[in-house]
Amino acid sequence: MNHPVNAAYIHVPFCIHRCGYCDFTVITDRDDLLSIYLDCLETEITSMLSGPHAVETLFIGGGTPNYLPASHLERLLSLLRKWLPLKAGAEFSIECNPEDFTSERMDVLAKYDINRVSLGIQSFQAEHLKTLERGHNPETVVDVVQRLRKRGFENVSFDLIFAVPGQSLEDWNSTLERAIHLEPEHVSTYGLTFEKGTSFWTRRLKQDIRPADEELERSMYAAAMQTLSQAGFEQYELSNHARPGFQCRHNQVYWNAEQYFGFGPGAASFLDGERAMRYRSVTGWMKHIQTGESPVAERETLTLDLACREAVMLGLRKIEGIDLAAFEERYESTVRDLAPDAYDQFIQSNLLEQKRDRLQLTYEGRFLADTVVAEFL
Repeated sequence: MNHPVNAAYIHVPFCIHRCGYCDFTVITDRDDLLSIYLDCLETEITSMLSGPHAVETLFIGGGTPNYLPASHLERLLSLLRKWLPLKAGAEFSIECNPEDFTSERMDVLAKYDINRVSLGIQSFQAEHLKTLERGHNPETVVDVVQRLRKRGFENVSFDLIFAVPGQSLEDWNSTLERAIHLEPEHVSTYGLTFEKGTSFWTRRLKQDIRPADEELERSMYAAAMQTLSQAGFEQYELSNHARPGFQCRHNQVYWNAEQYFGFGPGAASFLDGERAMRYRSVTGWMKHIQTGESPVAERETLTLDLACREAVMLGLRKIEGIDLAAFEERYESTVRDLAPDAYDQFIQSNLLEQKRDRLQLTYEGRFLADTVVAEFL
């Protein structure tokens, strides 16, 4: 590989239940596949790496990684410790749901040096958790956070969802306040999306569920930015807010268009300009590995033009934006070259601004980020 690969993502697909809005690679009611999954993951990792490969960021996502029983979790983390050892000062993240997050599982995470836990909380109102088909209640979250703190976890992140059908601005403000009260180091806030193929998409078509009004969604996003900023969080990406020093380093690898390994069903890797997507079907991914075939379903080599456009899409997600000189040196063109008319129009209409040789979305531009970015793709 031409450049060092310092990041790896591991996908654990198992869940108690597939939530109505989720379009990730997930499988439910298949505990019979837990050991087979770990066998296949080991085969995939060992066949791709020639030996142990030390990383600076390691991220276990899902699915629900803490759905794995403690013994399986221990086997997974032991495998990762051997093949993807952590460099000094590395960030080791795991996504967890509050539901059924036993102390035994927490002990395993602590034993294997996981130092960042991202909790899928979504809401602090029981009625909205029910709408989102989440299995925990707000009280569970308080208990989970307290038990994590007792075990010495000093970097806890919350995922929250706004624009839930039936949610008022007052409800959202309450969720933000309750989240802040628990003193996490990091908060991610996402507007609910209706992805094709999910049950929410189907229910929306049948008018069984109605999306939030656009103006209300805008007000909720504004409230998140203001409330979290006042509470000492710094917004460093469109959806992400962190206390100083607690930005998610792994996600920054993606936004900076750097290289990373990806293992597990549905995972992507980006190596030497090639993006490789694993099979999304969990059993399909397993079958390919068991028969000695590649678990990669699609490969795409990025042309310089495509890499350049993707770098703009990812870079503008960061609040600090794009370093224009570094961009030009890396991609042999300027951002403006990609869409001169749109670029000038966005600068003129105050959606984009150039500040100290960086190009970034303005505050107003954050509300229309998708519209702005689309012009450069």
